[in-house]
Amino acid sequence: MSVRFLIFLGTLLLPIVEVAAQVEKVEVNFDYVTGVAAQRAKEPFHSPRAEMPDVLKQDKLNYDAYRKIRFKKDRDFWLGDKLPFHAEFFHPGYIYQEPVKIYEFTKGFVQRIRFVRDWFDYGNLKIENQIPADTGYAGFKMFHPINKPGEFDEIASFLGASYFRMLGKDQHYGASARGLALDCGEPDRPEEFPIFTDFWLGKPAPTDKSLLVYAVLDSVSCTGAFQIRITPGETTIADVDVVLFFRSPEKVLAVNKDRKPLATIGIAPLTSMFWFGENSERKFDDYRPEVHDSDGLLLKMESGETVWRPLNNASVMRHSVFAAHNIRGFGLLQRDRDYSHYEELFNLYHEVPSIWIKPKGDWGDGEVHLVELPTHYEGLDNIVAFWNPKVKPAPLEPFRLGYQLLWTRETDFQLSENEVVATRIGLDNNDQTKRQVHLDFSGPALDAIPEKEPPTAVVNCSANAKIYETQVIPNPFTHTWRVILKFEPKAGNKDPVDLRCTLQRAGMPVSETWAFLWSPP
Repeated sequence: MSVRFLIFLGTLLLPIVEVAAQVEKVEVNFDYVTGVAAQRAKEPFHSPRAEMPDVLKQDKLNYDAYRKIRFKKDRDFWLGDKLPFHAEFFHPGYIYQEPVKIYEFTKGFVQRIRFVRDWFDYGNLKIENQIPADTGYAGFKMFHPINKPGEFDEIASFLGASYFRMLGKDQHYGASARGLALDCGEPDRPEEFPIFTDFWLGKPAPTDKSLLVYAVLDSVSCTGAFQIRITPGETTIADVDVVLFFRSPEKVLAVNKDRKPLATIGIAPLTSMFWFGENSERKFDDYRPEVHDSDGLLLKMESGETVWRPLNNASVMRHSVFAAHNIRGFGLLQRDRDYSHYEELFNLYHEVPSIWIKPKGDWGDGEVHLVELPTHYEGLDNIVAFWNPKVKPAPLEPFRLGYQLLWTRETDFQLSENEVVATRIGLDNNDQTKRQVHLDFSGPALDAIPEKEPPTAVVNCSANAKIYETQVIPNPFTHTWRVILKFEPKAGNKDPVDLRCTLQRAGMPVSETWAFLWSPP
């Protein structure tokens, strides 16, 4: 194999013996990757954990030791080729126990990107010589000059199970996406976490504005092929196509004899963190007014209705389900962009992206699920949202769908108008058995309504409570419409109360629908 060919396919900076794997003459495309996933689904799941070197296992490489291992910046993949994207690779070990195989492909050719110890700085650790040369990586991250010309900033990261996250211009990491979530939030069984096992990175041309990534996902219950085209910008867009293959019951039980049939198939799952916010009634001893990566779930229904569901951190898990035929979009948003509401200089919560899922085509009948887990600190992601199809795929039959992932500030990409901008909840000062909710609505249609002709609040609640007072008044200080809603939970009620509110004028909606699940203390 010639030096010239290796330079074309790989990187200029490294000795050929380090980079070179066997180059194959293969046309890597979505059909090729789909074929890999389909073939793998015919056999029982094999976990790559068995391939992890002993020195990198979690009991041998703890958090502090793992942090000492750093990728060398002068070894960025594609750096010497002067291309619009660079790649760095995550070292396996610690909690990242499933090594992944990463390939580079060009038109008609592919080669594996071998694990190279010299790409990493191990600090004072003396372990590099104990790591086999055929070890895989934990994942990778991509760089692109998104904020300033010529300065390569991180725009995407794929690390751990099927997690990945991306950034638009002037954003900081917050919420994450996943390839697939299986039985998330089900009380009678553990969640199954599919993993990405193989990635193919398309070498970009010097003028390319986007990067093409293929991936194979695998788990006990299914395999999947992913095509992800990443286009960075003010809003970074990942265009995703997916084909899933579910294993037969025999193949599943061969690996896990106790595995129950899947209850939920989480398509386009999103993961975030909500500790406390302006709507929180659970109080924590913290100097900051709010701590969260997302503050609400937004849904766009086929009917045109937009639903805003503020997130909450209750003392027990809450699993909410929203029936949706041909859902037009859903996402975990960070609406509150006011720094003074966070007072955080390190985790810049006012600059994290909202993540919006925009389906390609009709998805049919299904549900959007929101799982809210209790948490006592910000280090754990406790929020999951996903779409669950009503009709479950048959074993080995390809299940196809596509969507766009938008990593955005919703002001940059208008997701909703006439929206809820604040939710506050507390006791009714006149009767402590009752609660009051103060909502602020804002938007162009609402701004046009005269103050002396307020809109009508259409409110309702579940049968375990009663709404006994509603007011709509203009708020001259924020130029919003304030809805004051007072309700009384039934005596002895221990179940959450479902609340809804929409503003109407002349019988027509002029706002999105506010939906909330209030939890008794």
